[in-house]
Amino acid sequence: MAAKRKGGKEKLGGLRGRIDRVDRELHALLNERARLAREVGISKSKAGDLVDFYRPEREAEVLRLALERNAELRGKGGLRDEEIARLFREIMSACLAQEEPLKVGFLGPEGTFSQTAVHKHFGHSVRALSLASIDEVFHEVEAGRADFGVVPIENSTEGSVNHTLDRFLNSPLHICGEVELRIHQNLMGNVGSLRDVKRVCSHPQSLAQCRQWLNANLPDAERIPESSNAEAARRARDERGTAAIAGVTAAEVYGLKILANEIEDRPDNSTRFLVVGRRNFGPSGNDRTTLLVSTGHTESPGALYRLLEPLAQNKVSLTRIESRPSQRRKWDYVFFMDLEGHIEDPPVARALAKLKTRASLCRVLGSYPKAVL
Repeated sequence: MAAKRKGGKEKLGGLRGRIDRVDRELHALLNERARLAREVGISKSKAGDLVDFYRPEREAEVLRLALERNAELRGKGGLRDEEIARLFREIMSACLAQEEPLKVGFLGPEGTFSQTAVHKHFGHSVRALSLASIDEVFHEVEAGRADFGVVPIENSTEGSVNHTLDRFLNSPLHICGEVELRIHQNLMGNVGSLRDVKRVCSHPQSLAQCRQWLNANLPDAERIPESSNAEAARRARDERGTAAIAGVTAAEVYGLKILANEIEDRPDNSTRFLVVGRRNFGPSGNDRTTLLVSTGHTESPGALYRLLEPLAQNKVSLTRIESRPSQRRKWDYVFFMDLEGHIEDPPVARALAKLKTRASLCRVLGSYPKAVL
C-alpha cells in the first residue's frame, strides 16, 4: 500500500512538473505576443505612438481562427468554445493596454448588463466608464473623452431600445461592433424570503422580460421602473421590502442575496449591444452593415419597395428593418436597416449606390464584424 501511494505521488509530481513547463512556455509566448502587438501598434504611427491600435475586424478574425482551431481539437480534452473565446479576448485586451487602456463608456452604474457587455467585447484591461444615460455615452465618445461606447440596441424578448435608435438620428458616431449577451435575470434583495417583498424595481425592459414570473410568484408586489438594473439593486440594498431584478454582478456589487435565479420568461432571452466610435473599419469577412434610410415625405405607392429592390437585385440579405419618427416633421419616418455584408463587399456596394439614387436620406451608420459567440 505504501509503495502504491509513493508511486501515485511520483506520478502526480511528474504531471505537475509538466504543467509547470507548459506554464513557462505559455508565459514566454504571451510576452512574445505582447511585444509583437506593441510593434504592430507602433508601426501604425509615424510618430511611434500606440495610436490606431484597436482593430475590431482583426480581433474578430483572431477569435474566429481560435474557434476553428478549437473545433479541430474537440474531443481531445480541450476547453469549450466560450472559454477559448474569453481567454483570447483577455489576451488581446492585455496586449492592447500596454501603454494606456482604452476608455469605454457604458450605461451605468456599476453592475449593469452593459458593463458585462463591455468586458465581453473588450476584455477586462480597458477602463470602463460608468455613465448616467445612453445620451451621455454618445456625448462622451463624440467629445473624445471616451474611445468607444457600448449601448443596448435590442432584446430578443422585448424588441428595440428606441432611445439608442433615436440617438443615431443626430449623432456623427459610427457602429464599430456588436455584442450579443445571454441575459439571466435574478430577483435579489436583503429580505428573508419572497413573502417579504413589497415592491420590485428594475429597468422597464427587465420588468417586461420577467412579467410572467412576477405574475405567478409576486402578483401583489408593486413594480417600479428604474433607469438601470444596477440603480434598482442599489435601491434594494437601502430600502426595506424592496427587491430588484438584475444580473449576478449587481448582487455581488451591492451585497444582495439572490432570492430567485433566472426568472426571465424565455430561456433564450438575449440582448444585443452596439459598440459606437468615431470612425469606420475595414471588413472582417463576416460583417453586418446598418443603414439609416428615408423615402422622404411622400405618400406615393411603392416608396418602401423602391428602397428594398436594390438589395434583392444584388442578393443582399436584409436581416432587420425598424421605423422611427424622423423628428423633422409630423408623420415623417426613417428606417433603420441591418444588412448582411460590409460596404466594401461588391454586392453591398452596388446595392448602396442604387439605393442612394432613390432615397432622400441614406447614411451608413457602420459596417462591423458580427458578434463572435
